[in-house]
Amino acid sequence: MYQSRMRRTFMIETTMHDQASGLRRLTNPTRTKVITVTGGKGGVGKTNITLGMAAAMAKQGKKVMVLDADLGLANVDVLLGLRVGKNLSHVMQGVCDLKDIIIEGPHGMRIIPASSGMRGMTELSTAQHAGLIRAFGTLEEDVDVLLVDTAAGISDMVLSFSRAAQDVLIVVCDEPTSITDAYALIKLLSREHGVTRFKVVANMVRSYREGRDLFTKLTRVTERFLNANLELVACVPLDEHVRQSVKKQRVVIDAFPKSPAALALNALANKALTWPVPRNPGGHLEFFVERLLVRDEAAGDYLSE
Repeated sequence: MYQSRMRRTFMIETTMHDQASGLRRLTNPTRTKVITVTGGKGGVGKTNITLGMAAAMAKQGKKVMVLDADLGLANVDVLLGLRVGKNLSHVMQGVCDLKDIIIEGPHGMRIIPASSGMRGMTELSTAQHAGLIRAFGTLEEDVDVLLVDTAAGISDMVLSFSRAAQDVLIVVCDEPTSITDAYALIKLLSREHGVTRFKVVANMVRSYREGRDLFTKLTRVTERFLNANLELVACVPLDEHVRQSVKKQRVVIDAFPKSPAALALNALANKALTWPVPRNPGGHLEFFVERLLVRDEAAGDYLSE
């Protein structure tokens, strides 16, 4: 029993070291900015915000990667009209490596597609969560910005990628359910996972004032009940051009570059590129993986006793 436990501990420590060194290449503070785009409620425009930012950054020559983290209902590739062969489900099954599923999008952005219609991908265990993020350690590509487009809701996977990011972008629209769900997500992340800083995008608003009012509604409850710092970073207008670009399967900044939404997304992308990358370990993918592995080790010890 003792030798078995020592052998398992040695293997876990070795794996942690290899994963951390690999992930350090991707999440090196001097190189890669990791931004998770989330919001709680579905239909608030997270994917359009993600792809708009990605395209705007890529047009400036930045090396951008987009992770479709809606593991059961992928739509990044659909919105861009891209043909996908293998996806994240094949990586999780051990069929291929992460590098084998990456496809190219507009302006050279790199896209990691998720699966669609696979229930099992939405019910990953803690070890599978770690395995998924661990896969990033195998990437050899240089990445300036990694944008993570999460699923709707407050699932473990949404929380995992929000904890792993350096910046959490909360997308809200002027609906009571959007504000309620955004608050629930912020509450979970701040109280249970130590994430206290959030950047807010007021999406599909009719004016800047409406966006400010929406932000005020959200901060009114967070300031009263939570230890969380919120910053309004963009007000993206309600724009018919967005719907038209979705039908064309193109990003709005390409399909209608002078539209109000495109201009707002360009401004948001420029602002995001100025956000500092924290040099402290908290919030980096490598340390997130280590925390999961330590938890798995404890669980393994418990089960073996």
